[in-house]
Amino acid sequence: MGNKVLFKSFSSGSCGNCYYLGVEDEDGGRQGVLIDAGVSLRRVKKELAQEGLGLEDFSAILLTHDHMDHIRSLASFCKHLGKAVWATEELHRALSHHILTHEYIGSCRKVLKKGGWNPVVAGQVLVRYFEVPHDATQTVGFAIQLGGKNYVHITDCGRMTTEALSFCSQAQTVVLESNYDKRMLIEGSYPKELKDRILNEKGHMSNDETAQAIKEFSHEGLENLFLCHLSENNNTPERAYESAKAALQEANLTKVRLQTLPRQTPSPLILL
Repeated sequence: MGNKVLFKSFSSGSCGNCYYLGVEDEDGGRQGVLIDAGVSLRRVKKELAQEGLGLEDFSAILLTHDHMDHIRSLASFCKHLGKAVWATEELHRALSHHILTHEYIGSCRKVLKKGGWNPVVAGQVLVRYFEVPHDATQTVGFAIQLGGKNYVHITDCGRMTTEALSFCSQAQTVVLESNYDKRMLIEGSYPKELKDRILNEKGHMSNDETAQAIKEFSHEGLENLFLCHLSENNNTPERAYESAKAALQEANLTKVRLQTLPRQTPSPLILL
């Protein structure tokens, strides 16, 4: 039967970001990672339990960047669980001085090497990072190999890069930001400074930009596409979904599973 790859979003948006990605072997043993730590340890424990999973079913945390909605509960994870926290050298340097994390991050510190695959969970999960433009200390996306599958995770990204597109074009599953509808943002109530921040190349990706990226990385091996980090005020799940669906149809990929990830509520546990 082979290994099963499992995915769950706990929350996806400016209110908090955290995802579970794991592999289950033929005997039911599980190993995995969390991506970001923007929701409470208590909530993660509760929602894993509802899926028949536990805190022992992941052994590492991967961090995309140091904005609050991605690291809000990291200190609690470090203090109470002591699991490895994998991030770049630059990001770890910032976290070692951050008011929320400096006291607890040191003993959990694991540095992702650049330009190669990192054995984050030995024999089970390999991770490679790539930089993406965003206005944090440093922001990365992840290419992850587990259970014979390739997975790519990109959130909080102002523009797609050639490297990001390349990893997406080799993945069975892609999690990709589709943050805002451009017309809703421009005509909305946000102050000009905030609109400019979102719109620039170190801000966020619009539905149209995400759709264009999908057209560029679409390939026959793509099986799952999850849209993440949707804006509460400048987007709707329906607009993001329809934009991505049209891009998949144009690429003649009508069998790809397409879903928007909820902002504040968990997704079901998904078999990839």
